[in-house]
Amino acid sequence: MRYPYFACLLLASLAFGQAAPPPTPPPAAPPAAGAAAGQNASAPSEKAPEVKVAPDDAVITIRGFCTDTTLTGDACKTTITKAQFEKLAEALQPGMAPPIRRQLATRYSSALKMSVDAEKRGLDKSTSFEEKMYFARLQILAQELGSALQKDSNNITDADVDEYYKKNQGNYEEATLSRIIVPHTKTTPAPAAPKAGEKAPPPPPQPSDEQRKADEEAMTKLADALRERAAKGEDPDKLQKEAYTAAGMKGNTVNTKLEKQRRNTLPASHQKVMDLKPGEASEVISDANSGHYIYILVSKETLPIESVSPEIRRMISGQRYRDAMQSYSKDVDLNEAYFGPARGPGAMPPRGARPPAAEHASDPD
Repeated sequence: MRYPYFACLLLASLAFGQAAPPPTPPPAAPPAAGAAAGQNASAPSEKAPEVKVAPDDAVITIRGFCTDTTLTGDACKTTITKAQFEKLAEALQPGMAPPIRRQLATRYSSALKMSVDAEKRGLDKSTSFEEKMYFARLQILAQELGSALQKDSNNITDADVDEYYKKNQGNYEEATLSRIIVPHTKTTPAPAAPKAGEKAPPPPPQPSDEQRKADEEAMTKLADALRERAAKGEDPDKLQKEAYTAAGMKGNTVNTKLEKQRRNTLPASHQKVMDLKPGEASEVISDANSGHYIYILVSKETLPIESVSPEIRRMISGQRYRDAMQSYSKDVDLNEAYFGPARGPGAMPPRGARPPAAEHASDPD
């Protein structure tokens, strides 16, 4: 889990009190003599009683750290109650998991102590601190707005769902298809494994460019022929087996059936097969890298709105949120003479560049 830089600043916003630590529960009484001997070994053991932590009970106690400088020894301590800590945790991340809460408690305790020493050094008066606080405020406000926009995007009525369903009904067609794959070229079979004591045979020679081109043309012609036979109703599994045999892939498993397919589950160039009629075969769809594809539509149905309503709500919500957020990221011009040319999202940073300090500050302990 990573906490943004500004989350660390929020740690100082929680007031800490001087409440006494929660009382230690008394030890459980030992079982009566002979009770264990007579107990049924197969009976389930009783669970230990759950310890209740009240809102005003301390969940963090920092010994030797207090705001009152006149206190010493055991009297100097700072405690954070369950209510105080949960208020912070919910503000940073609603529904925070228990292991992350423990990490936060550790970071929180250290931050409280370090912040006091930082103020003693006057670090809160530096220009650097003021600039970071300014930018942290911008980030927090942006995050709060993002949460508000997300809530707004989730306000979807039944009428919204009905309208979206009618406009995009083709996306909710579900089909059973048979798909025949004709490899792009032929595969040179690997030599048989040598017997014990025998020398391994040399690898087979690679085909020449002319041979490779001839193989590709042969497989293209085969795809057209298999498509004609599929259109006449021949068994797709039989045709698939022929395609693999012709490509030198006799050991491949044959399974042409594709069930519960929708347009968005198919590659973009293959989605037109959803417009076929039952029993109809598609034209050959060729891909220069992976091969040739032939589809036969077995059956198709339109899913009822009731079954896809949750999916539609997610689609509408996501689109509304993206549209709202995009309005804040456009119409911004950067001076390339100063910042340099833009790099793609996958580009490496310049040699020697270091990640922002905020990234390091947000790593978990």
